Amino acid sequence: MTPVRTTARALLSGIFIVSGARAVASPAQYADRAKTVTDRVAPMIERAAPRLPTDTESLIRLHGATQLAGGLLLATGRLTRPAAAVLAASLVPTTVAGHPFWSATDPTERQLHQVHFLKNLGLLGGLLLAAADTEGRPGLRWRTTRAVRQGRRSVRRAVHSARRDARIAVRSAATARRLPG
Repeated sequence: MTPVRTTARALLSGIFIVSGARAVASPAQYADRAKTVTDRVAPMIERAAPRLPTDTESLIRLHGATQLAGGLLLATGRLTRPAAAVLAASLVPTTVAGHPFWSATDPTERQLHQVHFLKNLGLLGGLLLAAADTEGRPGLRWRTTRAVRQGRRSVRRAVHSARRDARIAVRSAATARRLPG
């Protein structure tokens, strides 16, 4: 891993580690803003996984734990692509619930929320880049395509060899029939 990647991942993950730890420790401070999103998500969670909690504070804790774990994985360079993808997905409800600039009536508050909304979009862009980063190694698509090509090439070679061996066998049989004996 290059020093630039290491530094960038550590810097990108910092906000998720801190905000995730805060949400896990004291979810009540986020409950008012999160309620608009959790009220919409709770029925879907009940249908998909009835065992999961659907109250606002539990969902905030779960979201915070996800951000904390994803941030730590990204910062330490372990499972960076899945961690970045999970963090990107977790950033969407945070941004919608936390910075609804479209509903603010005070111009100062509206501008503040708009700046934070755009900041979160920038974070989302960085996370998407981190999720797509293969660190210079070939991606799954390239490896799969290459394996298929190599398999086809091997089959063609095997067919070519089998035809050549069959022609040799036919000639040998024809020559053997012409020999006396």
